[in-house]
Amino acid sequence: MEERISELESRVAFQEEMIDQLSDVIANQDKMLMDLTRVVEILNQKVNVAESPDGGMDNIEAPPPHY
Repeated sequence: MEERISELESRVAFQEEMIDQLSDVIANQDKMLMDLTRVVEILNQKVNVAESPDGGMDNIEAPPPHY
């Protein structure tokens, strides 16, 4: 009986360690997703400004006539 309890305690300890590691991984991925979401928002804003009539596209020089 003592051996079974010891085995179960060992398994629980291992599972707790794995849960902690998985939690850390999820937290890191969540931070990365938030950072990437912010970058995408910034890029979308830049694209929208560049495509607006008074934005960036009109400020770009037209190609020379031979193009």
